[in-house]
Amino acid sequence: MSTPTKHLPAEERRAVTVEAVIALAGNQNPNDITTAAIAKHMNLTQGSLFRHFPTKDAIWESVMAWVADRLLARIDSAAHGIDSPMAAMQAMFMSHIDFVVEHPGVPRMMFGQLQNAQPTPAKSVAQALIQRYAERICARIEQGKSLGEITPDVNTQAAAALFVGTIQGLVMQSMLSDDLQRMRTDAPAVFAIYQRGLKNKE
Repeated sequence: MSTPTKHLPAEERRAVTVEAVIALAGNQNPNDITTAAIAKHMNLTQGSLFRHFPTKDAIWESVMAWVADRLLARIDSAAHGIDSPMAAMQAMFMSHIDFVVEHPGVPRMMFGQLQNAQPTPAKSVAQALIQRYAERICARIEQGKSLGEITPDVNTQAAAALFVGTIQGLVMQSMLSDDLQRMRTDAPAVFAIYQRGLKNKE
């Protein structure tokens, strides 16, 4: 469905452009999304689009910044107020799954940028997102160790990488089966296996 955007303020126009790209990425390969397709989706000319973004790379950078801000805010909100580090991690895990189901174009954009052989501003934002995400998980794992929830000999960095990788695996399987809802079905049991690997047995 096209969005009426001809008379929006500049900042709102940029935000709507980002949302348009994510919507388009939900139905096609992000590498195939052209500025002409974005403009058409928004009922704009390409000239109007480039008045707000100097280049296509600038659009992609803004898209990845939107993803980073929204995803980190989502997992932070999910974990807020939960005293148990493991329970907080479970809430973060499930909220990430929900985010992907709501925005199926996001993982396609992420994978596309991270696979880019050339350095780009968007790829840098994606890499920073992964790092900031891992830092949050590492902090929860260390907290879990200090509280006795997580075995003290677990490798924190490896466990954080596995947390992120487990979500990526669920995303890939759901994309291959063309069934995003499968993630919500599989996620609780998958996290339970992850949790057993970290749990302090003493």
